[in-house]
Amino acid sequence: QLQACGGGLVQAGGSLRLTCAASGRTFSNYHMGWFRQAPGKEREFVAAITWNGGNTYYTDSVKGRFTCSRDNARNTVSLQMNALKPEDTAAYYCAATLRSSGITYNPARYDYWGQGTLVTVSS
Repeated sequence: QLQACGGGLVQAGGSLRLTCAASGRTFSNYHMGWFRQAPGKEREFVAAITWNGGNTYYTDSVKGRFTCSRDNARNTVSLQMNALKPEDTAAYYCAATLRSSGITYNPARYDYWGQGTLVTVSS
């Protein structure tokens, strides 16, 4: 089970930190990803982190602004979002994919999903 939290309303230029807590499985067996979905749009990749935190990946539009990290001792993965823009407004989802599957940008290859947390950035 994945439980995401930390969303909210923020002004452009502000920051939010999303956290996803995992339970029920061995967290270090999974690469973790963050995706977002704005109203009327498809779900898109935002960031991913390998099982040990050794590598991170970001979509171009958030590079330099967002940072993904994980704490395997606490079974959590976080997304620090700085310099937020109105176009970052979306529901944000954490997801898990098995280490054996390889890290991926493709949401269809993720096995487990959190419920989503809404981020709204006002201009």
